[in-house]
This record gives sequence, C-alpha cells and structure tokens, in this order.
Amino acid sequence: MIQIFHNSRCSKSRQCLSLIENSGKKFEVIKYLENPPTITELTEIISKLGIDPIELVRKKEKIWIEEFKNKTFSSQELIEIMVKNPILIERPIVINGEKAIVARPIEKAIGII
Repeated sequence: MIQIFHNSRCSKSRQCLSLIENSGKKFEVIKYLENPPTITELTEIISKLGIDPIELVRKKEKIWIEEFKNKTFSSQELIEIMVKNPILIERPIVINGEKAIVARPIEKAIGII
C-alpha cells in the first residue's frame, strides 16, 4: 500500500495527495505533524530514501534557523531532532513498499505510485 507523509497546509503535499487519489490505488495518509514517526520509523524511511538525514531537514524552518543552524549533528541526532520537531521533515514523502521518494517536485511521485 502507498503511504504519504502529508501536511495539509503544504500546497505540494496537497497536490501530491491528489495525484495519489487519482491513481485509484490504495493509500494511507500519515499526518506526520499530528503523529510523528518514531526514531525507528524515520530511520527506516531515510534508508528507503537512500539519503543522509540532513537531506530530509527543512532548513528554512524557523525552528531550524533559531535552534540548530550552523551546528554539527550526527545522523542519529538529526533523526532525533526531526522526531521531536516533525515540522522539520521535508514533505511530501511517498512510500511504496521498499521504495520512497520526497515528492518535490510532485512529478517525482509518478514513478513510485
């Protein structure tokens, strides 16, 4: 089943959700701001994405700039920061089985749906 880590306030996330809805495939919406992933879940997602944790951080968010910018963190510390502050997780993330993609631009999601 397809999963989308979704923020309804984000236009890209809403567009991606619409794309998935129109595919006719079964999917699950994960409102990650309300129900953040666990450390284990986020670690698994990052592994599926094939990226370093820092690549998943939204570096223009106010909390990042005020509390974390210009500091050095291990991968584990970054994951813990994102779990505690889920607004920092880039979106939308689309997962289908063992594959995952940050759907920016949303056209990236087409190959995984």
